[in-house]
Amino acid sequence: MAATEASGAAQDEYDVIVLGAGPTGENVADRAHAAGLSTVIVESELVGGECSYWACMPSKALLRPVTARAEAGRVPGLKDAVTGPLDAPAVLAHRDAMASYWKDDGQVRWLDSAGIDLVRGHGRLAGPRRVVVDGERVLTARHAVAVCTGSRPVLPPVPGLAEARPWTSREATSAKSAPGRLVVVGGGVVGVEMATAWRALGSSVTLLVRGDGLLPRMEPFAGRLVAESLAEAGAYLRTGVEVREVRREAPGGPVTVVLDSPPGPGGPGGTPSDEIVADELLIATGRAPRTDDIGLETVGLSPGSWLDVDDSCRVTGVTGGWLYGVGDVNHRALLTHQGKYQARIAGAAIGARARGVPILESDPWGAHAATADRRAVPQVVFTDPEVASVGLTAAAAERAGHRTRVVDRDLGAVAGAYLYADGYRGRARMVVDLDREVLLGVTFVGPGVGELLHSATVAVAGEVPLERLWHAVPSYPTISEVWLRLLESYRG
Repeated sequence: MAATEASGAAQDEYDVIVLGAGPTGENVADRAHAAGLSTVIVESELVGGECSYWACMPSKALLRPVTARAEAGRVPGLKDAVTGPLDAPAVLAHRDAMASYWKDDGQVRWLDSAGIDLVRGHGRLAGPRRVVVDGERVLTARHAVAVCTGSRPVLPPVPGLAEARPWTSREATSAKSAPGRLVVVGGGVVGVEMATAWRALGSSVTLLVRGDGLLPRMEPFAGRLVAESLAEAGAYLRTGVEVREVRREAPGGPVTVVLDSPPGPGGPGGTPSDEIVADELLIATGRAPRTDDIGLETVGLSPGSWLDVDDSCRVTGVTGGWLYGVGDVNHRALLTHQGKYQARIAGAAIGARARGVPILESDPWGAHAATADRRAVPQVVFTDPEVASVGLTAAAAERAGHRTRVVDRDLGAVAGAYLYADGYRGRARMVVDLDREVLLGVTFVGPGVGELLHSATVAVAGEVPLERLWHAVPSYPTISEVWLRLLESYRG
């Protein structure tokens, strides 16, 4: 049956029902189907989800020209050829193409080819193993229902904010033109990436942060290097401030952001003041699970809550063990690649349980445990410079009670960095577990370091002994030679 034709009472019972057709839901469905289980996906928006249309793909399409131009501008013989501003219409057109023009035909064709049925509409749980779509059609699962509905941006309770209709991550990645003046609230990944992109596309950008720096969940030097780069690009950064009030007199008109702080340096508003006037306001301060209207109350759970799960992503506290929460909804690691990883684990666990095969719960790195969510989560921030990290920061390792040693090296001091760009600035850090002599975490900051990250991920997830890493010889002259420098520093 084609994915677009799932209908009829005879097809309303499946082995597995998946709520949400983002990358996580698609992968759960694919793994369950590969295990021989009949599977249906219920989706109320576009098949492909947030990542395909409003997050990963469009945001990186906006950012790639920014970083490519910056890197080219540091290469002798090339930098004079990349003067002048970006071609904003061309960048936005490419972004549109990377978001498939917000059409999901290709994703639907993939579901069809994979043998997975699709039911369009809003699905809600209606008791054990039952899902009602748009209040009419009833689907029943023989084995499992997987909630893969993702997360949504949250607007803080600031007077006037909701009425001002600010940008969230969706509007920031899909806007049709660069605003003249943009205020970004939040110093996390979305905030710094969108500040980087829209500043390069011509907006005057002010970044407002409650804390004392950017990227607070990463090593402190990462936020400092990104802040320096944003300042050099002409963005304004104000730390230690909170938004007290937002005013917008007319839809589409200027927005006034009132700060709960002493007056700071002038930004887009033009004068030192605790009020900033801009054309658009982006709120990037947090996310909440999309679980408020999916019928959780019918199975004894609280609507709008994060779903507590075990390492196979099965929701705890639900009788019968048939409900799974995969991806953002379980709050373990709000990243597309981690959601897909969890989906592979959950799909395998659903298939095993359906066949009566024992689950490998005793093996933390086995086929049925999403252990990497706790020990080896990789992430890249696509700013200039890039930030790439996996595992624990030094502070997190200390809080967890590990006996550690931190090793830092100047990433710009290896031969590959000299060749990559004039004046290459970057830093590398590894956090070593002294009791086991394995890596707990690694962070790189610098141009192009995203492609270095998987080597670190393998080392952390594989718990590779440092004495064995010593024999993993990096090619010369590449930036990856920093691995040798880190290990040399550790060995003394």
